Amino acid sequence: MRAMIGREEELRTLRGLLAEAGAGRGGALLIHGTAGLGKSALLRTAGTDATAGGFRVLRTSGVETEQWLPYATLQLLLQPVARDIKNLPALHRSALSGVFGATETEPHIYRVGLAVLELLVDAASRQPLLLLVDDLQWIDSSSRQVLRFVARRIGDLAIQLVAASRIPYAEADSYAHLNLPLEPLGRKAATELLDAGAPDLPTPVRALILERAAGNPLALVELPKALEGIPAQMDDLPLTQRLEDAFAARTDSASRECYVFLLALAAEPTAPLNRLLEASSQLSGSDVSVDAVQEAVDADLVTMVGYTCEFRHPLMRSAIYNHATLTERLATHRALAAVMDDAPERELAHQAAATLGPDAELAARLERFADASQARGKVAAAVPALRQAADLVLDTQRRTGMLVRAAELSSEINDRINTQMLLDRTDVSALGPVERARLLVVSDKSAFEPDEPHRRIQDMVTAAAGAFDAGSTDVAENLLWRAGARCFFQDGDTQVRAQAAAELDRWNPDPDDPHVLAMRAYTEPYRYGTEVIARLDAVSPDREDGRILHFLGSGAMVVGDVSHATRYLALAAEAWRSQGRLGLLARSLAGAWPRVYLGQLDRAREQAAEGLALAEETEEWIVWLGLKATAGLVAALRGETDAAARTVRELRVHSLFPGMPFAAVIAQQIDGLLALLDGSPAEAYGILARTFDPADPHHHSVSRWLLVPDLADAAVAAGTVEQARELLADLPVLADRLPSEMMVVARAYADAVLAPDDTAEERHAAALTALPAGWTLSRARLHLHHGRWLRRQRRNVDARNPLRLARDEFDRVGAQPWAEMAREQLRAAGESAARRHANTSDQLSAQEMQVAEMAAQGLSNREIGQRLFISHRTVGAHLYRIYPRLGITSRGKLAAALAALHEEQTKADVSDGPE
Repeated sequence: MRAMIGREEELRTLRGLLAEAGAGRGGALLIHGTAGLGKSALLRTAGTDATAGGFRVLRTSGVETEQWLPYATLQLLLQPVARDIKNLPALHRSALSGVFGATETEPHIYRVGLAVLELLVDAASRQPLLLLVDDLQWIDSSSRQVLRFVARRIGDLAIQLVAASRIPYAEADSYAHLNLPLEPLGRKAATELLDAGAPDLPTPVRALILERAAGNPLALVELPKALEGIPAQMDDLPLTQRLEDAFAARTDSASRECYVFLLALAAEPTAPLNRLLEASSQLSGSDVSVDAVQEAVDADLVTMVGYTCEFRHPLMRSAIYNHATLTERLATHRALAAVMDDAPERELAHQAAATLGPDAELAARLERFADASQARGKVAAAVPALRQAADLVLDTQRRTGMLVRAAELSSEINDRINTQMLLDRTDVSALGPVERARLLVVSDKSAFEPDEPHRRIQDMVTAAAGAFDAGSTDVAENLLWRAGARCFFQDGDTQVRAQAAAELDRWNPDPDDPHVLAMRAYTEPYRYGTEVIARLDAVSPDREDGRILHFLGSGAMVVGDVSHATRYLALAAEAWRSQGRLGLLARSLAGAWPRVYLGQLDRAREQAAEGLALAEETEEWIVWLGLKATAGLVAALRGETDAAARTVRELRVHSLFPGMPFAAVIAQQIDGLLALLDGSPAEAYGILARTFDPADPHHHSVSRWLLVPDLADAAVAAGTVEQARELLADLPVLADRLPSEMMVVARAYADAVLAPDDTAEERHAAALTALPAGWTLSRARLHLHHGRWLRRQRRNVDARNPLRLARDEFDRVGAQPWAEMAREQLRAAGESAARRHANTSDQLSAQEMQVAEMAAQGLSNREIGQRLFISHRTVGAHLYRIYPRLGITSRGKLAAALAALHEEQTKADVSDGPE
């Protein structure tokens, strides 16, 4: 292969990555730039270098005509290692069988992603792997998501992924840790490249090509091959068009057999060679043999990779296809449809491409194919069929209905790019009530805009009513649920909350239905609070029904019924985890938030970290806001002030943060805690008090009550107790209407901490009795306050017991700043406090802690990987780092080490006695 000219720096980067992968450190690189700048050439050179260096190279490429066909690109990538699928565990074999069309149902996308990762990991255990993905902008959505899944999980593996994409491409950055933008060649390199390929050009033509090519390497190589007529043709055409014209001109001298073969290849670039030759024979009217293929190879138009024929550059494919006559293109698609009668998806696609104008019968066949695909769970296959069917019908309302349905299905598989493309084609004026509701469901998934939330909620409720009256109950319920959720996330005003609740009541729903319980919790918690909490305590849901469990858990969470929320969301998370539904798993991991108030800081930290990674990966940005806020709150309570401050800054700069009070109130809580722990109680009180002002953007009409303990602490320290009592004046009335754990704790805590001295003793005792059993952190804080109050009364001996209880509980949960406060108070009370024991989470990251706990339970590396959606070798790498931190050398000692550490954390510290 001739050395690339002018790309020395890029080649050094690629070779450096190969060296990293060879040493077991993988990663992903995205090369991006406009057509012809050398992306494909860099990939070919990297592949050659990798092969010479002992790598196994797997290649694939996005094809414009196949970007709607599920797993088309992935199938090409995996063909060389497909025979190794039989060695995988059954779960992974089943997922990959779905990719290759061997099963009736389609596995969830992230189950496929994990199976592909494990297949590649096993291959990389034998020799390092280089994955080359060209034309990323054209790969189908299913393959795109799988490759993104893999790219995020190969950092500690001998796998390097290098992808190339044209720009602009909105999602491209999410594939790679590194970006390599390509610029046009400089004048010196451009001249060298042109002279190397066409040394005898006349001076005027040489100067014209250098000017028109503008440093584009492909133009510098290809334009001299089509010298005839260039000066007349190049003046006004865009460079891409000039190149396409040059490529098309090179087929003028091709034989008829070679030409029809090239046209068939352009229309179906990934078809088996025998099918292409069969279709070409039909087109030419005579037998087309491999001689036609060889002619195309000799003309440097195509290359052979094994028995697969590929165009040397994507522009060659588009040039040949676009320069063919309409008659030739239609005939080609008809011939391809005829030879693909055993592949219904592709047969129908070519039949649609061969059709001019409306075709009701073909549209109906495509719609039936979509129905059947959806029924089998093959949602990705249903989307292109509906899109093509919509192109074949005249009726505007029917066409729009098909496009909306296709967009809805596309959004289900998180294909936001194609979802938006489909939405852009809809005619809003032609929407019926059901389609209008579907459209709002889809747009709610793809764009959760923070502006005008109340108007948006009203629109959703109105559309849900229309869908219900039209008989589409499922669509109506889905949309009304989303409207209710916005009432919480964006803290809908009294009017829209009442409107949403009234619409639900109009349907005369079953009051025990989990969907109804959640809706009432989201919309009017003070009206329905007592009823919702009672019914939550009585339901017995199916532990494997993630949807029902999530309704129950999220409903409990938003009213502050923390124990139920934690339980149901944990069960929902297990259901989604077992199904590989990572976006839904991220939503249920939002149960990390209520765990904070139960003092389960380690679990909250683990869940928030996992949920954040999954929310980012699946683009669940509302979930991301909640989990980011939770992570910051945990960091503040653990005394990790720098991490907490950094996290809250990242939260506040997110584009969706404005107008999202559910996240803003937690951000304000973090800032208030940081000020309080920094010894600035007056500042802390001011920060926290803002959340109780309805005009403040940090106000949330329900979640504000979770901040009452912090506000009360700040008020006592700042001397603003009277102001705090006034601020919380409506708490008793609202707590009676909404008797959730959150309200019980807020009322009891404020009543004790803000009490005058003459009733403080009895009120502390009453508050400790009133606290729900699981709220250990609030209980410890009350013990701390009680001990402080006793010391202020000069009752130092009496103060020691509550202070010891507070210290021990703070140590156990890892709330270091509060534990140090308790120690200071104990010393002031005349007792030397014992040294704080190390907390497990001080030594291990959140994911390492998850891995250690599962390994201690006896799960294998593969089983752990399946639960955490990482490779089994990544699990092994985590364990390799965990052992020395716990002072052990093998897996067999892990359970004992964790148990011993846990025992240290939970046992009461033995005091050194009074001074």
